[in-house]
Amino acid sequence: MLKELPKKAITLLTILYNSILRLSYYPLLWKFAQIIVVPKAGKPVDDVTSYRPISLLLIPSKVFEKLLLKRLRKELDLSALLPDYQFRFRAGHSTIHQMHRIVHEIAKGLEGQQLCTAVFLDVAQAFDKVWRTGLLYKLKITLPGPYYLLLKTYLHSRYFQVKYSGSYSTCHEVLSGVPQESVLGPLLYLTFTADLPTTDRTTIATFADDTGLLAVYTDPTVASQQLQHHLNILQAWFDTRKIKINQAKSVHVTFTTKRTLCPPVTMNNVPIPMQSDVKYLGLHLDHHLTWRTHISKRSVTT
Repeated sequence: MLKELPKKAITLLTILYNSILRLSYYPLLWKFAQIIVVPKAGKPVDDVTSYRPISLLLIPSKVFEKLLLKRLRKELDLSALLPDYQFRFRAGHSTIHQMHRIVHEIAKGLEGQQLCTAVFLDVAQAFDKVWRTGLLYKLKITLPGPYYLLLKTYLHSRYFQVKYSGSYSTCHEVLSGVPQESVLGPLLYLTFTADLPTTDRTTIATFADDTGLLAVYTDPTVASQQLQHHLNILQAWFDTRKIKINQAKSVHVTFTTKRTLCPPVTMNNVPIPMQSDVKYLGLHLDHHLTWRTHISKRSVTT
């Protein structure tokens, strides 16, 4: 519809976009989101968790976000702002590249007769629970002043309204997080988590909020100790930044060609469930790295 607007309307929209950039002010009316809920198959209708929320934002707002992101890419090296282990929003990086990196690390350990103990963390409501004060501090020391002020107004005073079966709820203010289904939301989340701590004895792999940790060693006890050490550091970091990890949905897997398993690990004194396989970035990794689980799962889906 926007493409079919007459030249005069396009000119007025351009003036509006330029004014937003000049004043570093994001219009209030563009900060309202309508939430529609889609029922999950086979779930009870009276349970709020049985519905998948989808946030609908105004199209002119999303177009401006794309233009702003394009300008940020041109004026700033966004890849330099993100760590090497983060493969989201980096040119030449994708889920395939990250999975190749993880599989290579596991296979190298197995070929060397070592064990690879790995944890794949489930970040609870990652985008919804971003601590805005901490995010704004990082944006202030990272971005030029005009962009920081614009993003500050972009984040503040956001509202949502839920629509279900033709009925609407009252409007409520969003007090935390970055906008769901927005163009800039993923970049803001990655900026917030760019200083995720690492260690010399473990490998960390992230794609947005999908986080994996690997420790490779010949002794299973030592491997788990190295992994536990990194988890303890991460727990302190998560607590400082008000990020919660769902231990029950996280997975601990021992990749090995032997029958030996690495000792369990914990996060916040809660054991992480041990499994023989895990699904990460669309691939099913079994503990022997034979790909049997992935092939069988894909065959059923097909």
